[in-house]
Amino acid sequence: MRVVCLVAVALAGLLSATGLASAEEPEQPPLRIGVLYWSMQIPGQVAMREGLERRAAEIQQAQAASGGRSVELIPRVAGDGREGIERQIEQMNELVDMGLDLIIVQPTDNAALAAPLVRANEAGVPVVAYDQYISKGQLTSFLTSDNHQAGYLDGEYLAGLFGDDRPIRLVLVEYPHVSSTVERVDGLLDAFRDAGQPVDIVKTYEAVEPVGGKAAGEAILRDFPEPGSVDAVFTVNDGGGLAVVEALAAAGRTEIVVASVDGDARQVQNILDGRLTRIASAQFCGALGRETMNVGWRVLQGQRVPRMVLVPVFPITKETSELFLGWNQPPPQPFDKPWKSARPRWTWTLREVP
Repeated sequence: MRVVCLVAVALAGLLSATGLASAEEPEQPPLRIGVLYWSMQIPGQVAMREGLERRAAEIQQAQAASGGRSVELIPRVAGDGREGIERQIEQMNELVDMGLDLIIVQPTDNAALAAPLVRANEAGVPVVAYDQYISKGQLTSFLTSDNHQAGYLDGEYLAGLFGDDRPIRLVLVEYPHVSSTVERVDGLLDAFRDAGQPVDIVKTYEAVEPVGGKAAGEAILRDFPEPGSVDAVFTVNDGGGLAVVEALAAAGRTEIVVASVDGDARQVQNILDGRLTRIASAQFCGALGRETMNVGWRVLQGQRVPRMVLVPVFPITKETSELFLGWNQPPPQPFDKPWKSARPRWTWTLREVP
């Protein structure tokens, strides 16, 4: 009996050494995440992507160190304009057909992705959207900058620059196809109403990227050639707004006050130089991308996630510019706004809606 036992032990050791027994558990394949980006021509959106992918890389490193299951990003970029909208529909349908573990999407249009989202729901693929909403279907979670706050901050600041004895003659450079930019206009107008500031919207244009912004700026100059015919211009983002400022400044229309949203470094420089722009409500673009990846990771871990997350924005003016460190930097400490406001203290507060 003792000889048999010794032979068995020796055989077990030989099998183990040759890998024929007690083989290591095979590595689990990574969790696959399809990521649909909108544009790589709008700097704020590029910063959002950087924040998202930086957080994904951290998760990959942590999982590699612990032996856990990692993540793999499968990115797609839609591009701008109508072509970008159509391309993103095709891209999302493609990702649904791949049977991924999760889809993260920055929609190019609120309505265009409704049918692909419904397909994802039917296939059991969770979908997290950021920056823009999708009008139909069921999102697992939605993250965005507090866009109403962005417009509101611009509006209350503009209201303090003009007397309320007559309406502000306002031009809107808007983009009514996505939720974020619509909410910015709503916030602007709500701030005027709360301040008791009358406003006359003399004309609206559409632009969210440089080509559209250049065209909008040139159209404003054609439609309002006389100095003093426009008091202020509100642009819903710096992607188009910077080109609007360039066109107006080149024509010498320095009497026009510009308010914008995003916080592009070039727009901040315009503020510091006194070059038309007086305020830009800055997004924390990197934080938005990072928080989106955090929520996506929680989904993959089977954890409950909030229905919506609102990331605050920051009002950059000459008085506050030193407090804002950049899209991918930590948020400033709380401070009191140096202008009249119904909400005088600014704080960084990430709001989760269950």
